[in-house]
Amino acid sequence: MLSDAKLGAIKTLAPTLSRDELLWASGFFAGLAQGTAGGQEAATAVPTVSKKITLVYGTETGNAKKLATQLAGIAKKKGITVKLTGLDQYRIADLPKEEYFFVVISTQGEGEPPLLAKKFYDYIHENQLNLSKLKFAVLGLGDSSYPEFCKTGEDVDARLEALGAHRVLPLKKCDVDYETDAQHWLDNVTAALQSTTSTATVAAPAETKPQGRKYYMGKVITNINLNDRGSNKQTFHIEIATEAPIAYQPGDALGIVPTNKQNMINKIIGITGIDPEKEIQTEKIKANVRDLLSQHLNICYLLKSTVKKYAELTRQQIPDTRMSLYDLLRIYPVKDAAQFEEVIKLLTALSPRLYSISSSPNAHGENEIHITVSKNLFTVEDEERYGLCSEFLSDLDEGHEIEFYIQKAKHFKLPEENKDIIMIGPGTGVAPFRSFLAERDATGASGKNWLFFGEQHFVSDFLYQTEIQSYRETGILNNLDLAFSRDTDQKVYVQHRVKEKGDEVIEWLNNGAHLYICGAKDPMCSDVEATLVALLQDKGKSEEDARNYLAQLEEEGRYSKDVY
Repeated sequence: MLSDAKLGAIKTLAPTLSRDELLWASGFFAGLAQGTAGGQEAATAVPTVSKKITLVYGTETGNAKKLATQLAGIAKKKGITVKLTGLDQYRIADLPKEEYFFVVISTQGEGEPPLLAKKFYDYIHENQLNLSKLKFAVLGLGDSSYPEFCKTGEDVDARLEALGAHRVLPLKKCDVDYETDAQHWLDNVTAALQSTTSTATVAAPAETKPQGRKYYMGKVITNINLNDRGSNKQTFHIEIATEAPIAYQPGDALGIVPTNKQNMINKIIGITGIDPEKEIQTEKIKANVRDLLSQHLNICYLLKSTVKKYAELTRQQIPDTRMSLYDLLRIYPVKDAAQFEEVIKLLTALSPRLYSISSSPNAHGENEIHITVSKNLFTVEDEERYGLCSEFLSDLDEGHEIEFYIQKAKHFKLPEENKDIIMIGPGTGVAPFRSFLAERDATGASGKNWLFFGEQHFVSDFLYQTEIQSYRETGILNNLDLAFSRDTDQKVYVQHRVKEKGDEVIEWLNNGAHLYICGAKDPMCSDVEATLVALLQDKGKSEEDARNYLAQLEEEGRYSKDVY
């Protein structure tokens, strides 16, 4: 037993500790009891735990899988038996039989689950399961630059509790820099498993708000269409000047929260008959109807889940699709203004849009920043529409003031100046590589540079043609490979150029080059990756070894993707 003095010291300290700190302390003292050496070593030691857990992940870009795999490896070293599986492979019928169930899951778009986790997500939300024997914890991955930060993690955490499961740790929300928080979560998982009280339910945590971001106010000084006559695309080069220096590096992104168009808001107000000055309390804000629709809520290209909720509220049969709020109201009207008030409460927050920065602070100055914006065109019921933010930006006149923030890149950044880089960026995917090349030119970096660029037509769609060709002539670009898909009888894309130069690409990688891909995830990035795997197989590797090779490059920070 402890002496009164020692017991008193513990009683004094305990009320000041959070639950996470108490769990850590449990592992700390248990480690000491097992004879662990003192000091920092003792503080990180965790006792061996003879428990079995199921660790599942739901991923879109691979981060959740990568993290879950790392966590599983660490847990096994600590004596925990781990069953690791993706939610797309998980047998949902096993869920009520699980004892310990831990989830690592990301959030996509505007609060949606990853595609590979959607079946699990829908199943637990649409079925009344008895999970009274289940003990769980959820780690959510997200991006705090979006309003629905870690929304899928929140939903899964709340739903498991609602089905009777016992939360052994509060929901952990991780931003783009997730490693440290994830490690702490695993330490707490281990301590919770070791604790004799780990079956007790932990209250759901209060909402965690992401850290505030710094906003800049700037003026548009240039806005030009990079595409020439005859192109069926519109790609805008936009330069913004500020009075205050902008803290950014090549590879970072510029974030903008657009406002909805007033003519569309007027149509919505007119078709519903609602008073535009009436104040409504949504989940996160109270404001009048016009302000909500203008500045706070997404009314363009609604999520399928929002359309589904609209159908349930209005008791109408609506296809599983995405459309604007105005189109929804026009085709499937609400019965009156009062019902539209309830519709407003269903709408998700207006999300910021991120654009890869195409300038360099060393080349263009700290008070100027450039972005490259494709004016997105899509069709709704045979009517052409443009993406909200791309139309907003492309229509900006010189002198227009605009507010923005910088989203720091975690992995997508230049290596040391003496390292070689391979850049694959068709279309607007060239934006960060314009930044990379300008930076390397300005700093005199000695590493070699290789760019693969593709578009439809050489004459009308070669973005930044003069600059890129100048870099090639001056030797900043050591290699340049181009693919213009509509200029040949058989369409040629960047992956075909990568295949043609396969021996040299693999040689560069084997010699330490860093590889970057920017642009559409599907099909471009997937096709490029498949090409790289095939090239490695041609060199004698099995498909598994080839994929492991790329995974190792990624682990070393030598393979980075900025895809969407």
